[in-house]
Order: sequence, then structure tokens, then C-alpha cells
Amino acid sequence: MFEHHKEPLISRAAFFVRLILHICFALGIVFVALAIGIVGYHEFEGLSWIDATVNAAMILGGMGPVNELHSNVGKLFAAAYALFSGIVFLIAVAVIFAPVIHRFLHRFHLEIDSENSSKDETG
Repeated sequence: MFEHHKEPLISRAAFFVRLILHICFALGIVFVALAIGIVGYHEFEGLSWIDATVNAAMILGGMGPVNELHSNVGKLFAAAYALFSGIVFLIAVAVIFAPVIHRFLHRFHLEIDSENSSKDETG
């Protein structure tokens, strides 16, 4: 997926295409997680689709539930979904920043290699 450390950096245009693809992948992860929350709130707590969407989005966004939870299974789902949402957030951020961090480290590694090779040539 990423170029090897001995290969040159990809062009800036190719990097932005890679970054856009990673952002789209992260958004896909978020939308799947949102769908899980919507279905869970609808099924376990009996909320309407719109109320389930609001609750799932608020939990996924880190704000907390909007509607009061009445059933024990709904409360257990909300607890599990809140923990799951925290992990999804970390994964989505990691997916988005992976190409940026890779490019930084790759450029840093290339600079170190060029300094070492110039020292080797001069003796």
C-alpha cells in the first residue's frame, strides 16, 4: 500500500489521492458504526428511526445519548456502543493520519539516508 523506505516519495498529487482514499475509508468505517448504533437503538430501545439516528450520532460523536433509556438491554447496548464508538473514533483518526505520518517518516528517512551517503562519499 505504501512505498518502501528505499523508494522515492510519491508525487504530491498521488499523495493527495491516497489521503482522499483514506478519508473515504474512514468515513465508511464511521457510517458502518453509525448504522450499527441506529439499528441497535431502534431494536433494543424501541426508538423511532430518527431518534435512533440522533442517539447513535451523539454517542458516536462523544456527546452522549439524547433520549432516556428505559430497558436494561437498551442500557447495556448503549454502554457497549459507547465503548465501541470510542474505539471507532481512534481507528478512523489513525486511518486518516496514516498517510501523513508515513510521508513524514519516509521523508525524514530519505534525508538521513542522503546525509549518510554524502558522508560516505567524502570519507
